[in-house]
Amino acid sequence: MDDIDLLVVGPTGGKDGGIGRYISEQLRHLDGRVSVRLFNSKTPSADGPLGLARGALHAAADWVRFSFESPPDVVHVHTSHYLSFYLSSAYVLVASHYWNVPVILHVHGSSFDEFVSEASGPVAAFQSLVFDACDAVVVLSEYWRETLSIRVADSKLVVLPNAVVPDEYDPDAAADPQHVVFVSSHVERKGIVEFTEAVAALYDRGFDFRTTVAGSGPLSTHAETLATNYDDAEYVGYVSEAEKRDLLSDASAYVLPTHAEGLPIAILEAMAGGNAIVSTDVGSIASVVDESNGAVVDPGDVDGLVSAMEGVLRDSDTTARMGAESRRRIEADYTWSGVADELVSLYARLLDRPVE
Repeated sequence: MDDIDLLVVGPTGGKDGGIGRYISEQLRHLDGRVSVRLFNSKTPSADGPLGLARGALHAAADWVRFSFESPPDVVHVHTSHYLSFYLSSAYVLVASHYWNVPVILHVHGSSFDEFVSEASGPVAAFQSLVFDACDAVVVLSEYWRETLSIRVADSKLVVLPNAVVPDEYDPDAAADPQHVVFVSSHVERKGIVEFTEAVAALYDRGFDFRTTVAGSGPLSTHAETLATNYDDAEYVGYVSEAEKRDLLSDASAYVLPTHAEGLPIAILEAMAGGNAIVSTDVGSIASVVDESNGAVVDPGDVDGLVSAMEGVLRDSDTTARMGAESRRRIEADYTWSGVADELVSLYARLLDRPVE
């Protein structure tokens, strides 16, 4: 299939978010299977009026530059909600109506459900215009298929989850005491406040475990305070991808009390590391986390989070069994080798070519 000329469009570079990391893995795992090139649509941070103007000019220049690209066989555009969708729409419309090539729109974003369900009449019409120009719309789970079905024909919707490379993780089920980890941005949406409050409550009740908090952000003071007040809690700040993999492989349980998500790659990474998972029932999380490998609670419910963590950490055998189930699920359904196969099949189908 290396005769397929694929153009991937999306934001990459710097400390990539979820989309940037997905694109990096996509390029890596499609290399040698299709002829793939990247159009980086990353715009500068837009703080204040001047920042917004600078970002708008940068985006407009990118749209013009994109129109002069050599037309590929297939265009694969990655998008998120709100501004990201509006910026991405130009690439979809140019590829579909100007180049007349198949277009895939790959939907990420923690609040895309609100973006669709709460859209005003004009916004809903624009969303439909963009989706109608696509030949396929990739979503992360059945939850997102149902969410987008009010705008997208069912025949266009393709469920393709996020993925990881299990062999990059080496789970250690023998942590003593058990090791709880939080790795994410320290912002309100990710639940850093609820996490630190729940951990403090468990320490005050006499639970024996150690905690590592990684990541950074405007709410990092909560992690710093936790580490100051409790000897078994440590705040390590920002970690590299390699350091994160090592941390998750050493952990017993990964906790992410997030308020909104698509299908967090961080949870899949923690599952690959053999972790029991405690998270929230938002987005697609409940499709990968249940009582067999952890627990989900309502976002913002600190008492519920404490109870869920107590259940997961009640004894090391329970935690290890949940971690093993997490790893099994990753190996069965969430590997990059499997997702790459599905992507190549999708490209071939849109071009009406046989799959090798």
